[in-house]
Amino acid sequence: MEKSMGYRGALRRGWTTGSCAAAAAQAAAALLLTGRAPEAIRLQTPAGVVFTLPVEQSALRDGTAVCAVRKDAGDDPDVTNGIRIFAHVQKTMRGVTIEGGAGVGRVTKPGLSVPVGQAAINPGPRAQIEAAVRQAAGQAGYTGGFHIIIAAENGAEVAGQTYNRHLGVMGGISILGTSGVVEPMSEKALTDTIRLELDSVYAQGERTLLLCPGNYGADFAGDALGLDLERAVKCSNFVGEALDHAAFRGFERILLAGHAGKLVKIAAGVMNTHSAAADGRQEIFAAHAALCGAAQDTLEALMQAVSVDAMVEALDAAGLRGPVCARIGAEMEKRLARRLNGRAQIEFVMFTNRYGVLAQSRGAAALCSELRKMR
Repeated sequence: MEKSMGYRGALRRGWTTGSCAAAAAQAAAALLLTGRAPEAIRLQTPAGVVFTLPVEQSALRDGTAVCAVRKDAGDDPDVTNGIRIFAHVQKTMRGVTIEGGAGVGRVTKPGLSVPVGQAAINPGPRAQIEAAVRQAAGQAGYTGGFHIIIAAENGAEVAGQTYNRHLGVMGGISILGTSGVVEPMSEKALTDTIRLELDSVYAQGERTLLLCPGNYGADFAGDALGLDLERAVKCSNFVGEALDHAAFRGFERILLAGHAGKLVKIAAGVMNTHSAAADGRQEIFAAHAALCGAAQDTLEALMQAVSVDAMVEALDAAGLRGPVCARIGAEMEKRLARRLNGRAQIEFVMFTNRYGVLAQSRGAAALCSELRKMR
């Protein structure tokens, strides 16, 4: 059963590179321990969605088992669609170690969720991989450990079509996926689906809307704000179109909760937050920091930062986080109010997982409190 929120449309979901790595590792561990590779792995993702992932190219040689799982991005136009993710698994005395092999990038700049020098395998996929091999060990009655190397077919070439180099991830792709599920991102189909979901929620009698760009926003709204995700609609990068349709449909109040990596772009009037459409996160932080009197070295650090967390770290070093985030929040409030033009009350909460709430509108706390009472 699915426990995370998703679209109520007919677009086909896929599985992330993190889910591929977990399934490949589980299959390789089973091959290593039993001498037989499964034809497919039934994998429950962190989002609660269950996929059956076919296993390819199984081999056992000199104490190393290798299996591959092919990325299927569903109806999402993902550049990694179709590539195979390989897991090379060996026995160890205890514990589980995970490294990156050919085609998996390595982090060279601070500010990402993986430390500098390590393979670009995010914490969520690492947890998925470890849980998967422990499941195989439990089924085989094995109590030792594993050493796992994750590799990606043509990863270095595919990475050239991503933003990895800009983020400081060199030599290959990143193994990603907080939820384990790829949500479909076909623009026309997705915006149509968002409208249908807004219509559905409105038809159920709701007049106060919880709007989240993605899984990070949904998780924060549920875990940190205590809000009911059954009431929420996910708008992906299409913040402006979702707000327009919500106001057209007749929602009276809207709470937008999202990660600063997307929402901070609203301070520059950007309402399609996909990085391919517009970025400007560094420029927004640097501009407001300059207006707060930041020194040249702080502005340089902001422009070189690869994530919002790294930008906040630079602001903390200068003692400017509070005033800069307050300025950005005030500008976001103006931009959102201008977009809705009185058609609905709009509040927002902007956060990062590391630092929590960075900015929120003046009425956000009160609206959150009301929404909690509606659970």
